[in-house]
Amino acid sequence: MNDRRLEPPSGHPPPTSASLGSGKPLELSGLAREICQRYRREFPDEEERYGEAGYAWCLHDNQHLLNWAAGAVRGMIEMNPEVAWLAKVLEARHFPIARLARNLEIAANVARTEVGGGHGEQLAAVLANAAAFVRSRDTFLD
Repeated sequence: MNDRRLEPPSGHPPPTSASLGSGKPLELSGLAREICQRYRREFPDEEERYGEAGYAWCLHDNQHLLNWAAGAVRGMIEMNPEVAWLAKVLEARHFPIARLARNLEIAANVARTEVGGGHGEQLAAVLANAAAFVRSRDTFLD
């Protein structure tokens, strides 16, 4: 990170719900909070490094990741290009990309336990595959 202070997200807010095709919509905010809490327990150095703005970005990015994953479950989007775009942005900002992969693994675990059932398994599979995709690359900057 450089000497610039990280600013919280601004502009268009992330999605708050997503459809998995049937049943009630998936509430993304609570799932993102659970992912970020687990992530911060695993990487406590991020509190000092990024502060509250980092936590706000964690929520923001995870709501997008969950929304993309739900779209992938429905066959509406491809997850890897979306994740590659995010990885490129994060890598340009000197964020450790291995941590994005770990975040996606945590998100898969949260989907499995908090969403549950067949939809939770489908969502978890998309997120776990995205984590493997991130780990398979040395860099996203070309």
